[in-house]
Amino acid sequence: MTTPNFEGQRALILHRPHPVVDAIARQLVQLGVAFEAVWPDLPQGTAEGSFDLLFYDADMGHDGQFPWREGETPVPAVALIGSEAPGRLAWAIRRGADAHLLKPIGSGGVFSALVIARQAFDSRAERGRELADLRDRLADRQVLAEATACLMVQGNIPADLAFAKLRRDAMTERLTLEAMAQRVVERLRNGHVRNHSA
Repeated sequence: MTTPNFEGQRALILHRPHPVVDAIARQLVQLGVAFEAVWPDLPQGTAEGSFDLLFYDADMGHDGQFPWREGETPVPAVALIGSEAPGRLAWAIRRGADAHLLKPIGSGGVFSALVIARQAFDSRAERGRELADLRDRLADRQVLAEATACLMVQGNIPADLAFAKLRRDAMTERLTLEAMAQRVVERLRNGHVRNHSA
């Protein structure tokens, strides 16, 4: 694993004014990270892409502070934890903490937390992409099966001939097999299906 370089990135610190914020700020300056400290709400119009890193208060934070859904934090996130109450820890985890820092914060720890957060975030994002890919592939298989079944019923033909027809039609129309299958299914749903022989 290559150690990340955070220079030039932007951090958002969602925490009330406190020495914790000052300690994080000093370390971010040393790392070349620009930052903004806000509380209790994110700045108006904050959108994905307006910051690269997030620190948030796990002690006083609440769901209403975040515009994204639970577990979908769009950047590496570090929970700032002072209270080890189970409810607060569970909330921090649900919010999608990639790493944490225990309060009070001294003169170190921010870099380590960011490295861990970046690695965890990247792994989470990769798992999300893999899951989306698997869902897409499953959906493609389902539409292929549905289209093949439609052609079987339309032409009163076996599965192998129906699939061969689907493949020929896709080549003729210069479409992927999946796109052709989707077209067949949509035609059926819209009542525009005609009987064809293979």
